[in-house]
Amino acid sequence: MPVATSLNAGFMVVHGNRLDELRSLVVSWMRRYPLAPLENEIALVQSNGIAQWLKLALAEDARDDDLGGCGIAAAVDVQLPGSFMWQLYRVVLGSEQIPATSLLDKAPLTWRLMRLLPALIDQPHFEPLQRFLTHDSDLRKRYQLSERLADLFDQYQVYRADWLEDWAAGRHQLRNARGESPALSPANCWQAELWRALLLDVGEEGMSQSRAGVHQRFMDKINSLEQAPPGLPARVIVFGISSLPAQALEALAGLSRFSQVLLCVHNPCRHHWSDIVADKDLLRHQYKRQARKAGMPAALDLDILHQHAHPLLAAWGKQGRDYINLLDSYDDPNSYRAAFRDGRIDLFSEVQPLNQLNQLQDDILELRPLSETRELWPAVDLDQDQSIRFQVAHSAQREVEILHDQLLARFAKYPQLQPRDVIVMVPDIDSYAPHIRAVFGQIERDDRRFIPYTLADQGQRGRDPLLIAIEHLLKLPDSRFPVSEILDLLDVPALRARFNVQERDLPTLHRWIEGAGIRWGLNAEQRAGLGLPAHLEQNSWRFGLRRMLLGYAVGSAEACDGIEPYDEIGGLDAVLIGPLVALLDALEIAHQELSLPALPGQWGERLQALVQLFFQAETEHDDYLLAQLEELRETWLETCELVGLQDELPLTVVREAWLAGLDQGKLSQRFLAGAVNF
Repeated sequence: MPVATSLNAGFMVVHGNRLDELRSLVVSWMRRYPLAPLENEIALVQSNGIAQWLKLALAEDARDDDLGGCGIAAAVDVQLPGSFMWQLYRVVLGSEQIPATSLLDKAPLTWRLMRLLPALIDQPHFEPLQRFLTHDSDLRKRYQLSERLADLFDQYQVYRADWLEDWAAGRHQLRNARGESPALSPANCWQAELWRALLLDVGEEGMSQSRAGVHQRFMDKINSLEQAPPGLPARVIVFGISSLPAQALEALAGLSRFSQVLLCVHNPCRHHWSDIVADKDLLRHQYKRQARKAGMPAALDLDILHQHAHPLLAAWGKQGRDYINLLDSYDDPNSYRAAFRDGRIDLFSEVQPLNQLNQLQDDILELRPLSETRELWPAVDLDQDQSIRFQVAHSAQREVEILHDQLLARFAKYPQLQPRDVIVMVPDIDSYAPHIRAVFGQIERDDRRFIPYTLADQGQRGRDPLLIAIEHLLKLPDSRFPVSEILDLLDVPALRARFNVQERDLPTLHRWIEGAGIRWGLNAEQRAGLGLPAHLEQNSWRFGLRRMLLGYAVGSAEACDGIEPYDEIGGLDAVLIGPLVALLDALEIAHQELSLPALPGQWGERLQALVQLFFQAETEHDDYLLAQLEELRETWLETCELVGLQDELPLTVVREAWLAGLDQGKLSQRFLAGAVNF
């Protein structure tokens, strides 16, 4: 625990094998050395879950020991590392020199590539891209490729700025850690050519705004400063991040000249284990934060590395190995050892090996190879030891059913175990979400088997009714207008509010729609667009609406002009005909408008009109979602204008571009909300 007497600037790294103990250290540090009033703590995390978990610890009641919280989690600015680094660059270099968004960020790069690719793919070296973009009439392939390439070059700017520097200078090579520079293979030379084309397009101003270029200017500036520029944070805490790029660590090390930087590193092993990972290209250096395990030879034969390591570290530890090696380049424990009680910086805690899971954790902590593990631990009684279990299931649905049964058994056996204590990790939350809802959501809240749950990391598009309705509307040109789809739209309160339909009116509308014989299709023209014969209007929405209106006008009279009246409409309920007509008129307008390609500016007007035509906010949440959609629309238009995109775009591309921002993770998402978290 910390014992320093002042908030000194410096770069401190604390390793620990238990994340909860590292969290306690962070809370204790913030309690003992609070910042000045009105000054925010800066905490860098990699996910919303870690952010909420840290805030919960801060909000716990204060205690006399170091285990309590601060009583409140206020004035804590939790950020993602990437956004913080760019803000830091702007503070040091000046906001007038560094824009809020770089021309070479992922979003501008995506649309710049959308504009450039058609002219580039016919040039030499671009044959791989040309082959991919064949048969791309709806531009979907070009958009997907542009997005993937933008992400690739964005990662290059952070992790491999040296490659981009060589490519910009015309050198088709890839530098490596050993100082070698092998040539790019002919199949990959298009990457260097494409990067040069991007730099030529953005010009000198854009080149200076690349992350690599801005980072180098930042390092030159901060290392030459004598005094801290205004706006630098007093303290930055990095918590729960499994890996940071070299650029970020270098920037934090530069910041530590004027601010206190505390990195908490979750490290499963107390010994130096980077040489243990079974990798032929080991990055060796003289300094190591952790000492070698006693009895381990100084030089290890690459062919017998597995004999001196735990196999899980060898199999899954490459990222941790590289990160710890990278930290060693910036870490000097002797410069801050006195700030910690008894000079103990790292928080490696031993666990009592009561079960198989504890034994596994202890083996990794002590870097035991399998041969030593077999000699140390007694045989495990699998009938009694339930700490590690493997369940084989034939489908995702069955997996979730088994999980539900297992949780019920655990809650019954251990009354102190609560749903909020359970986190379930799945490879793809969107693919598992329907199965989770089908199993966990089918049980009523007053049932003993009910388990509260939340889908924490799922994008908004797949779960919010208003956004689902927006996506349905944006697919109208390809829709058959089935009854079920239109009725689903009427289940959205914000859409009902726009057309003045109450929830109690829905059963009546359902009865009318079924009785009038409506099945699918907006009208004969819309059906003809799907390849059906012309004038085929039977059982379409317009056909059914004419039956309703005729029935209201003449009752149960004879057929008129081939239309049989539907005579169930009358009395006060007849007022619902108006909203239904208005909805069908709006759907017809949207179908016509969305079917034609348009310039980005025209799409911006169409999307705004679509929202205004179909939705009226009923709740604060609706207001928030509609404001978010408007913000995404404006951001997309600004990006297209920034990169000079003046190509006509189809709906398929615009729809994905507009709604994709809803699925981007944010630190404000709900998490750890007192339920089982998926």
